Formats: sequence, C-alpha cells, structure tokens
Amino acid sequence: MVGVVGRVGGVIDLKLLRDDPDQVRASQRARGADPGLVDQVLDADARRRAALTEFERLRAEQKAHGRLVAAAKGEEKQQLLAHAKQLAERVKVLQADADAAERTAAELSRRIDNVVEQGVPVGGEDDYVVLEHVGAILEPDFPVRDHLELGEGLGAIDTERGAKVSGARFYFLTGIGARLELALLNAAADLAVRHGFTLMITPTLVKPEIMAGTGFLGAHADEIYHLGTDDLYLVGTSEVALAGYHTGEILDLAAGPLRYAGWSACYRREAGSYGKDTRGIIRVHQFHKVEAFSWTTVDEAAVEHQRILAFEKEMLALADLPYRVIDTAAGDLGSSAARKYDCEAWLPSQRRYMEVTSTSNCTTFQARRLGVRERLADGSLQTVATLNGTLATTRWIVAILENHQRADGSVVVPAGLRPYLGGLEVLEPVRKP
Repeated sequence: MVGVVGRVGGVIDLKLLRDDPDQVRASQRARGADPGLVDQVLDADARRRAALTEFERLRAEQKAHGRLVAAAKGEEKQQLLAHAKQLAERVKVLQADADAAERTAAELSRRIDNVVEQGVPVGGEDDYVVLEHVGAILEPDFPVRDHLELGEGLGAIDTERGAKVSGARFYFLTGIGARLELALLNAAADLAVRHGFTLMITPTLVKPEIMAGTGFLGAHADEIYHLGTDDLYLVGTSEVALAGYHTGEILDLAAGPLRYAGWSACYRREAGSYGKDTRGIIRVHQFHKVEAFSWTTVDEAAVEHQRILAFEKEMLALADLPYRVIDTAAGDLGSSAARKYDCEAWLPSQRRYMEVTSTSNCTTFQARRLGVRERLADGSLQTVATLNGTLATTRWIVAILENHQRADGSVVVPAGLRPYLGGLEVLEPVRKP
C-alpha cells in the first residue's frame, strides 16, 4: 500500500495530476466529486518537493561542513560544531515537513477516484446512455410469474428455509436450481477457456491491502464483510483476488494480455438496497460468479474492454436473453473504473431491465496501487492496466426463469445450456416439499 507522496503514483497518477490537472478536475466534476482535491494534492506535493530540495541542499552543506570540522582546531572547531548542530536541526525539521506533506498528499489522493475515459456520460445513476438493444422482448398471453414463484414451483429456490438457516437474503438453490446455476457457471468457464482465459478457483478471503488496492474500501466499504479477528475481508467478486494475484510483480505482456477467469463464491452486505429487488435472489448476501479479468498494456486497455464485452454478449446469447447494453454515467462508476458497460436483461415480472453483467476498464488505477508493472523494450518499467467483467452469476437464474416461462409454470431451457443439463429441454413444476 502507498503511504507517502513520493509514491503517490500508487494511488493516483501524480504525473497526470501535475501535467494535466484540468483532466482530473473534469473527471471529478463528471463523477459529482470534489475537483478541489486535485489542487490540495498538488499543493501538498509542491510543499514536499520544496522541503526535499532544501533538505538535499543542506545535506550537501552538512557534508562539506563536516570536512571543515575535521580539519579545524581550537575555537574555530567549536564554532563549526555549533553551526553543524544548527544544520542538523534544520535538516530534521525539513525531513519532518516533507514527511507531513507526503502523508497529507497520500491521504488526499486516496480520495480521488480513477480518471474517467473521454466520452463517459456525465451524471449519476439515471444518466446512462443505451448503446444497443439485443433480442426480442416476448409478451406472454398469460399472467407472468416472477422468478421466485417460478423457482418455488420448480423446486429450485427456497428462500424461506434460507432465512431460517442464515437470515434475510439467504436462500437454498435446490434440485434443478442448483443444477441450473452449475450449468451457467460451467458454460461460462468453457467460454472463458475457449477464449484463452486461465480458469482459476480463487480465495474468497483477502488481506486488507489487497481489498484496498482494488479500490473497494472507499465509499462502499460498508457493503463488505470484514472478519475482525483475522483482519480479512470476504470478497464481493473474484476480481479482488485476481487483481491481487500479481501484486508487486513485473509482468511480461509481449505476447498479449494475461487473462484469468475466476470462479468463486461472493459476499455482499447489499447495504441500503430495498424494494422489489429484495424479493427472491436478485439482491442477496451470497452468490456464485465467474469473472473475467485481464492484465494488459495501457494502450491495449480500451480494445480489451470491448473484447470482454463481446464475451459477455456471447454468454447472454447462449442463455437466449433479451438485453440492452448501457454506458454507465461517471457518477455511477465505482472508484476504480474509468469506464463501465452493463448488460441488463429484461425482467418480465417488473417490466424493466436488470443488470446481469458489467465490465470495467480500470486503466492503471488498481495496478498502480498494487505495484504491478511491465518491462518495456528499452528496459524501463510502466504500470499496466486491469479490466474485469462478469461472465455468469447466480442472478442470471432470475432472467432465465422469467424470460423462458410457460403458462403452466414450466420453463424452457435455453438451447445453449442444455448440454450442461444432460440435454434437458424443459424444467417442470414439482410438488414443494
């Protein structure tokens, strides 16, 4: 973790702050954040550099003075020693000033989110831009059931016993529900491997420096489970563990991006969520997910972002879901994301779209904090970029059940998932135990 301004680049790119502060201020304004933080960081950095310049000048004077002291005798030596003491005290003060400025700049810079990409919509949660609609929304000629009613009828979802065992927003996936989730996750794993991702089962507990390095201990830290006795955090996505995988390393990206697909359980408090999303398994405290994660060069990051989005769309086609793609507004981005595209599936019971995937270009924000770089052809080192994207998660069951339901409460299995369910074509209602 970064603790001093001399390494403020590990928090936000200090060179960018110095060279183009207007860009960072504009990013802050687009996010609805404080642009004044930029000037506060630059002021602290200027004070640090001024103190260090004077510190180095006095250290040089100290060395020269030391040689004079060594050669002097008698009263002259005593006078020189007294001056040497004054120099030492002044050097100590300057060091303290520089350290204080470092701490101030480091603290302030942690509050500056990643600089958004050019073209990201300005505004908050409702200011997204719809990029495309994919698939036809079917209008059933029978009363639409929501996913929980369907899931209970199929013997697939049991929230009542989930609450009995673990509390609100926990659930059991039973019978075909468990099989359907495994089918989704295995399909996502197969897709990832076909596209050159290394499949990984990741830790779900991480150290504080890894959680902080990915940018998750900011404004939404209250949504993360923390185990105080062990000082470990439960991850809300395998992105966290995958980002920490290469902490402190120098990567070889000459052959292209390093791509991983992490399969893990995920945990989120979902603090503050309410309304219809709390019914069933839309917003829950525990779920499973396959997450794509790429390490690439800064120049290749935007292209890789489009690749991950294409992989997500391939999975959505496999599940035969109607959806739209949105360009998320700056004020609704997480602190680490410079741009984020969401794919939102149609939810018939609520006649709205529901997020099922997101993919974020985090540029150098996470890698800078975690100390991950690449070696260039000239031998110099450069911070790399990170990207992530959902390939499948438990929430997809919601969209699959609702979009493929039939009048009798049965559900047609999307053709792309049938090989993962032994060729099963229809999920039939069963008697609830």
